[in-house]
Amino acid sequence: MSLRKRLPALLLGLSLSSALVAQVPYGPIKPTPSSEILSNLKKLNVLGTVLYVAAHPDDENTLLLAYLAKDRLVRTGYLSLTRGDGGQNLIGPEQGENIGVIRTQELLAARRVDGPDQFFSRAYDFGFSKSTNEAVRTWGQDKVLADVVWMIRKYQPDVIITRFPPDARAGHGHHSASGFLAEEAFKISNDPTKFPEQLAYVKPWQAKRIFWNMFIPGAFLSNKKPDEAGNLVGVETGLYNPMLGKSYGEIASESRSQHKSQGFGVAPNRGAKIDYFLLKGGDPVEKDPLEGVDMSWKRVKNSDAVQSLVNQTIASFRPDQPAASVPALVQLYGAISKLDTTNIYVKAKRQEIQTLLQQCLGLWFETNPADYAATPGETIKISTNVVNRVDAPVKLVSIRYSTGKDTTLNLALKPNDVILFPTTLAIPQTQPISQPYWLEKPIDKGLFQVDNQQLIGLPENPAAVTASYTFEIGGQSFTYSRPVVYKSTDPVDGEIYRPFIIQPAVTANLTERVYVFSDNTPKTAEIVLKAGQSNQSGTLKLDVPAGWRAEPASVPFSLTNKGDEQRITFSLSPTAQAKDGKLQAVMTTASGTFTTGLRLVAYKHIPTQTLFPPASAKLVKLDVKVTAKNIGYIVGAGDEVPAALQQMGCRVTLLGPNDLIGNLSGYDAIVVGVRAYNTNSWMARAQPKLMDYVKNGGTMIVQYVTPVNSFFRNEAPLPQLGPYPFKVVNERVTEEDAPMNFINPQHPLLNYPNKITAADFSGWIQERGIYFAQDWDKAYEPIFSANDQNEAPKQGSLIYAKYGKGHFMYTGLVFFRELPAGVPGAYRLFANMISAASDSAASVSGSSSKR
Repeated sequence: MSLRKRLPALLLGLSLSSALVAQVPYGPIKPTPSSEILSNLKKLNVLGTVLYVAAHPDDENTLLLAYLAKDRLVRTGYLSLTRGDGGQNLIGPEQGENIGVIRTQELLAARRVDGPDQFFSRAYDFGFSKSTNEAVRTWGQDKVLADVVWMIRKYQPDVIITRFPPDARAGHGHHSASGFLAEEAFKISNDPTKFPEQLAYVKPWQAKRIFWNMFIPGAFLSNKKPDEAGNLVGVETGLYNPMLGKSYGEIASESRSQHKSQGFGVAPNRGAKIDYFLLKGGDPVEKDPLEGVDMSWKRVKNSDAVQSLVNQTIASFRPDQPAASVPALVQLYGAISKLDTTNIYVKAKRQEIQTLLQQCLGLWFETNPADYAATPGETIKISTNVVNRVDAPVKLVSIRYSTGKDTTLNLALKPNDVILFPTTLAIPQTQPISQPYWLEKPIDKGLFQVDNQQLIGLPENPAAVTASYTFEIGGQSFTYSRPVVYKSTDPVDGEIYRPFIIQPAVTANLTERVYVFSDNTPKTAEIVLKAGQSNQSGTLKLDVPAGWRAEPASVPFSLTNKGDEQRITFSLSPTAQAKDGKLQAVMTTASGTFTTGLRLVAYKHIPTQTLFPPASAKLVKLDVKVTAKNIGYIVGAGDEVPAALQQMGCRVTLLGPNDLIGNLSGYDAIVVGVRAYNTNSWMARAQPKLMDYVKNGGTMIVQYVTPVNSFFRNEAPLPQLGPYPFKVVNERVTEEDAPMNFINPQHPLLNYPNKITAADFSGWIQERGIYFAQDWDKAYEPIFSANDQNEAPKQGSLIYAKYGKGHFMYTGLVFFRELPAGVPGAYRLFANMISAASDSAASVSGSSSKR
């Protein structure tokens, strides 16, 4: 059964509102101090909702979100149109949808700090975009607009706030598109003729108003009132909350610092901060974005008694004895349950009360399997632990697991007694593999393909297995559902949690993503098989396109224990008729056929994510010559270029700070990875040695760097990155099919050892280049001129200089994307660059050769 078919049944137990409010982390129940419990009690009196809309992880105003959620106590959500898939990665090699998985988890971590809910549309972050039209055209305007309308109807915000305006001031086409789509959705979300298929699950909804939370590049820390015509209001958001012991600026910095893959750690702002809001639609205001919004219980019929009970519960709260509020909370829950249970606030407040009961009692419960993964049909050992930590009458009535097992207990819980229930669970044979729902199907250009309407917006999959704990508290039943989650103890980091997953019985990982052949010489393909379940045996074969050979035809394998690995090698070779294509690993066992790999995304700041991509690799038949054979490589951020160099037949040595102290003359070229100057502080110390290497005849290629604090100014990580001055600026060509004009077609970089033509720029992905050079010394020669539509030509994508006996290049061309993707022309051009020191390329015309 597919994930899409299973989820409607899984979601039947979740109301739409509870699915939105209860974004349960894959970790332990956190203890809640009395001051925070009191704040949560006060939230019971607030029935308002705000939806914040922007384009990417890190776009959100974490200060404003913290203020809304923790000061105004309104239901607050952040809708990020994308998962940040097109950005760069400062902490590892993941790119594309894999970096999107990391940033999804970083956003969820941020929301656990500042308080709001987190949502996403189906839009794929395809990289930098220069216009709203390009962004919505690539995504499919109606589809992403439908997602925004869906979230408005589902979350029912009173006020919508955008981070960006719908115009060029947003600085990025995705940014401006988020403002445009939010404003369009605001206009039509109450129209039942728009996206009527959604009305099977939600009702039309009209927010009261929509604002632009004014964001002025270079001045967002200023409290100066923007010079903007229209209905503009300012709100002090940088307040101190004595109940939490922090200002919202401090909470915001902690939240923003969760975006570690982007290097967005920030210091807290503890001073005053005014956020400004420009009305873009709806009712005018004088002082407050929430002005005129009824946030009291009056918006729910027949709720006078509930309002009175809420006030009494807040007034009688004792910080030294939170459990004393339990009877009042039980009574309040009963009173709310008599109201209209289809009302979104009735649903939300009932859930808030359940959480408050757990917090007041210090009630702790979780279920842990003996391993982090199981296969469909497997029986696993689990252990459930329950603790009631105060002297209050609580009975554990039953525990039910989503696999169907139900245990009736009726146990009175004594204070601080740990109740342990070991048992086994049978995973259904039909249980789907734990693949992120948005990655189940191939990406359709700019859009994730998600067929199940109720999945759209969710930040991640519902848990593979859940446990539902029913307690009797004050004579009334309350059921709490939590993911079954694996935990272990690390001798350094202590207790570590990770999601429990369902995995295939066997997976295959190819050691290379791309196999490049410059001739018909066979190459070895190594496949690592891994058992997801014990006693797996069968055969492995490689399916290859016509014109390719994989030998032997198949290889038997046998994996005795779960987790065992076996390495198998094949010989790959092309024939004269071979064309670029894909090979697919296929494992056949008695229990079925398997074609997926296994990829772990493991960093300490997020729960480990497990992906099951296709067990495939790209085959490239490439006419490429390389005269450089011994390459030194300084690894940058998210760097897979060394593997591509090895595919070209180069011997690659990774260079660290100690390696750069020694003799470098043995390297035909030294290549600096993307952002290496940004991420490696020791590069400044190595720079003189690297320049001496070039001067004495070496070839050095620097891939792009980002200007320090590039949001504010253009400043390279070092005063001078090359032998002569040049600047690095945030200038780019984002259209991957933009024509590349050859400034000097006779330049050796375009002719030796490979003749570069316009055809070599076909099939590039995402963009041409980023962070171009500018204002370079006359010693440099620009190699290409390129531009996006309706823009002036830019010459800074690749600059070259002869220095002494050697060659220096800076390039913003995105080789770090193109080479791992197997783009033939990128290989040919890079081969020329690393081969610049060969005799045939040593003479360069122009002033640079005489400098």
